[in-house]
Amino acid sequence: MDRSRLLTRAQGRGVNPVIYWLARAVLQPFFHVYFRMRRIGMEHVPAEGPMIIAANHRSFMDPWVIGMMLRRPVYYVAKTELFHHPVAAWLLSSLGAFPVDRGGGDRDAMDAARRILERGDVVVIFPEGTRTRPGALGSPKRGVGRLALQTGAPVVPVALIGTEAVRRGWRIRPHKIRIRAGRPLRFPRVEEPSTALARAVTGRIWPCIELQWEWLGGTPALRRAAIVGAGSWGTGLAVAFARAGLEVELGCRTEQQAVALQRSRVNHHYLPGIRLPESVRVTNAARLALDRADVVCFAVPATALPSAVGAHAHAIHAGAAVVVLCKGLIAPHGMLPSEYVAERASARAVACVGGPGHAADALECGASLVIGCKDPIFAAQLARVFKDAGFGADTTTDVAGVELAGAAKNAAALAAAAAGVSGPNAAGAAAGKVFAEVDAFARRRGGHEETFAGLAGAGDLVATVVAECSRNRRAGALLGQGVPAQSIADELGQASEALDGVGLLAETMRREGVPAPTLERLAALVEGRIDAGAFSAGVTAPGGRLRQSATPAAPLATAGSAAGDRGAGSA
Repeated sequence: MDRSRLLTRAQGRGVNPVIYWLARAVLQPFFHVYFRMRRIGMEHVPAEGPMIIAANHRSFMDPWVIGMMLRRPVYYVAKTELFHHPVAAWLLSSLGAFPVDRGGGDRDAMDAARRILERGDVVVIFPEGTRTRPGALGSPKRGVGRLALQTGAPVVPVALIGTEAVRRGWRIRPHKIRIRAGRPLRFPRVEEPSTALARAVTGRIWPCIELQWEWLGGTPALRRAAIVGAGSWGTGLAVAFARAGLEVELGCRTEQQAVALQRSRVNHHYLPGIRLPESVRVTNAARLALDRADVVCFAVPATALPSAVGAHAHAIHAGAAVVVLCKGLIAPHGMLPSEYVAERASARAVACVGGPGHAADALECGASLVIGCKDPIFAAQLARVFKDAGFGADTTTDVAGVELAGAAKNAAALAAAAAGVSGPNAAGAAAGKVFAEVDAFARRRGGHEETFAGLAGAGDLVATVVAECSRNRRAGALLGQGVPAQSIADELGQASEALDGVGLLAETMRREGVPAPTLERLAALVEGRIDAGAFSAGVTAPGGRLRQSATPAAPLATAGSAAGDRGAGSA
């Protein structure tokens, strides 16, 4: 059917009263019985006069469910593709639908909506522009704000929940549906509103829809973030989240560091040259308002994670989610960081982040990150935040793979730099063997092959090896030059997670029966039981036993832990 005729019909005679009321007589009792439909806030819906219903969009059923709220016809836009068949076009048009070309501003469809409102009828608008499921709501377009300003019609914010679970293939399941309406919003009439004004009005309408959605039990949006640890990635994450529009609190280890960073707005020690947005609130980590945060990030080294979780986990509320940024296992039993946090914090989801993402370069040039989370809804929310901040973000449920790939690339980069004193062949062999050994360990823990082969593994390893500023690469180079491991943290000025974690990684793999001869040699080098020459020779030799030096260096555990604490939340 011709599109212009459909728009003309919607603006002119409107719905076919026989078809409309017959369909309503059948659908209303069916919805109440089969879907146990519950309508909340009906007292807020005007009984007459023009009205815009602005609602979230989860399913093809949403217009029909909204239509059951009122005792008069409603008109709504539908994608043009639904009107290609003549019978479908006639039926939809008879029930109040009119076509819109998605992907751009459709002035003809908006003109039709405006004329429908001017004659005193009801128009349903889905500000998201398309169906958004599952999880939290999507992002609104400015069209609803423009329409409200051009017509002066009251806008009723509406949320639906349950419609996304009704359809499975061609089967329509009996799933409970609820719909809630808020108080009408009224705006002054403006004939030609500017883009900025239309966007601002949409920004007033959309939070009211989110309020109805969350009242119904829908997944809340991520609005407030609290970051424990103001190292390079803690500070970088604060900048990224602020760019994405979140309210951000950044927690430093001490009050003095917080005051200094609050004044200078630049973390000169960990992230020089990157200025914190004024919207980021800097404070002592002990004063973070974790009970208000939608997402809590632990941006501390693996060695410092137990103390950070012990100090803050009790304040995280059950509706919040947690992001863990450290790479390495947690002593003494070699737990994955996400497992450690999940056992101690009552959060709705725990995620980890992998991939090539050096903080300064990510903020200046972008980055491709990998989000590992068992909860796909939170993973999608976090990916959207990263994308709004200018990063690429893939998601996976392979949490073990992402975390162990991060530990593998740290150890492999350390091994490559340490063996590099013996040439590129030794460096490549050391990195490849260590990476393969931890890969085998990850498979035993349930990790996926593609995780190690992708951004979280090989991609991150390449970024670390080529980055001159990489702490793990510099630590390996110092090891290769004969610098004792316990002195390296002081030389770097911050912790190296590979240096601190390789011993625990080797011990855990040994305990779980995973062969790791190269990793064992690397741990021996770190602990001072062999020198760099013996490590390199062992890497390239066809076999042979590990030979210890006659004068082992001091144990690393205390020095490494201290370095991790210094770098955990320093500003």
